[in-house]
Amino acid sequence: MRLLFISPAFPPMRAGESEHALRLCWKLADSGLDVHVVTTKGCSVKGAVPFKIHPIMHTWSWWDAVRLSWFVRKMAPDAVLLMYTGWLYADHPMITFAPTLLKRVVRGLVFVTQMENDKPSYLTTWSKRLTRKLAAFLCGSSGVHYEFGTLLRDSDVVIALSHQHLENFAPHIPATGNRSMVIPPPPLLNIVTSKNGIVKQKGREIFGFKSTDFVLAFYGYADRNKGIETLFEALRLVREKYVNTHLIMIGGGRGSKDKNMTQEAEKVAQYEKELQNLPAAMGIADAVTWLPGYASDSEDASVYLHAADVCVLPFDQGVTLSRSSLAAAVSHGLPVVSTKVKCVEAAFRHRDNILLCPPKNAQALADNICSLLADHELYHRLCRGSQQLAATWFSWDQAIDKTIQAMRGPAENNELDDEASQLSMESKRSAKQLPEIKM
Repeated sequence: MRLLFISPAFPPMRAGESEHALRLCWKLADSGLDVHVVTTKGCSVKGAVPFKIHPIMHTWSWWDAVRLSWFVRKMAPDAVLLMYTGWLYADHPMITFAPTLLKRVVRGLVFVTQMENDKPSYLTTWSKRLTRKLAAFLCGSSGVHYEFGTLLRDSDVVIALSHQHLENFAPHIPATGNRSMVIPPPPLLNIVTSKNGIVKQKGREIFGFKSTDFVLAFYGYADRNKGIETLFEALRLVREKYVNTHLIMIGGGRGSKDKNMTQEAEKVAQYEKELQNLPAAMGIADAVTWLPGYASDSEDASVYLHAADVCVLPFDQGVTLSRSSLAAAVSHGLPVVSTKVKCVEAAFRHRDNILLCPPKNAQALADNICSLLADHELYHRLCRGSQQLAATWFSWDQAIDKTIQAMRGPAENNELDDEASQLSMESKRSAKQLPEIKM
């Protein structure tokens, strides 16, 4: 199978989507597919890779639609896998009409869209709104979503990273055929196997931690809405009872050394600076260790995670299967403390494979962390639960198998579940089965 993978996110961009794209292409190529990547000019990977990179796109605007169509006609792929989230494409509507456009270029093309989140594009300018209306008219306006264009209507299969995301997409996906599936992102790092705690000990020696220290880890980019301010306040509260508690921040910020940073990049850099100064202002600077970014082909991040006793991920919007930082934590067998959404996905079981508390609630977060210090049986139960969660939902082998199934197209794949048509009923049934979480 000749596969064309489309994504603006690719190294050296510092984003979870970039790492997801790189590892997905690598795994698909290793499985025997002829993989070609169309990405933005300037994107590249150092060293040899088992796929071909074509950095031909400029702004992902309508002008680039001509360039993309020409390339697809010349390449004649069997399938296209498009990685989508609006901000990657500067919220331009062009790419949201790609399924309709490229299927007219290559007959019989299977088009799969992988929705990296459930956030739509924001058409902020009159020119984007106007050209979007024209494109909708030319593509047949029936079933065209205002923000997602024809991605949901004309993709042969839509991949969501969580059931919660799919529930938001389901009303806009045609009910005929097997048109949707859920594939959570597996861990996006090289994992070191720790035998007899040797790697854990090595990691703790790096930071100078003692065996009696209790080490928390936050994993991921230091972005807004990750609940980092809440985490710092919770750490301060925990240290009032357990003074030997420490926090390592793994992943660093997105940052930029470009002198010509955009206004948005400047805001991100300013936020990262404010975060780094916050522990000192709260009197916990000695308890927080900031780690720089790490090379994607290194094992550093895995060693750092092994050094921790617990991973804390206090997302402002709550935890879902789409969180690659969660995949990294549970793949290391770490107990996870996170935050709940209104309707918790059935994969998560409070006090069995995860500890959940309300978002933006430092006291509840601190109480959950303290419960792991006080209750050893609970701690080890969550360790086992994390391992099971990793095996069930975050396996690369399973993810690649399902992705290849999707690219066969719904008509040729009878094993593909039509999750969109059944999702509403299953979500309600799962929600009823979940015990009430009392904090």
